[in-house]
Amino acid sequence: MKLVTYCGLYCDLCAERARIPGRAAALQAAMTEEGWPFWGDSVAGFTEFWAFLEELASGEGCPGCRAGGGFPECQIRVCARERGLEMCAQCADFPCEHVEMLAARYPTLIADNRRLQAVGFERWLDEQKERARRGIVYADIRYEPHDPQDSTGE
Repeated sequence: MKLVTYCGLYCDLCAERARIPGRAAALQAAMTEEGWPFWGDSVAGFTEFWAFLEELASGEGCPGCRAGGGFPECQIRVCARERGLEMCAQCADFPCEHVEMLAARYPTLIADNRRLQAVGFERWLDEQKERARRGIVYADIRYEPHDPQDSTGE
């Protein structure tokens, strides 16, 4: 459960865990090859940028929502804990408005929870691990949030 969020996302399908560390390490290696660690301090903001890049490359970013990672005021987490649930898929009110709002950005969320309900946690978890092994991340299938102030509807 450590890598499974209350809402039903799988942490290893997050780009922050799956892709960003490798990409950050590659950027850091390329910049090191070009001499940035030697002369970068002369550029405003470099020291902070380099520390941030090192943190990204370490892969030790978000600890997962059960360990306090993710959005601090997540109403889904609050609700699940108040109801004593491990996951929203266990809730009689699933999908609620909070899950539906998140699903507007993560279009597989409700279907993935329905899949979990149908096949059980262990099989569902194996399927998520297989997705991660194949290099899939939520950013590949995530919608950007709709801005209600945008009158174009785009």
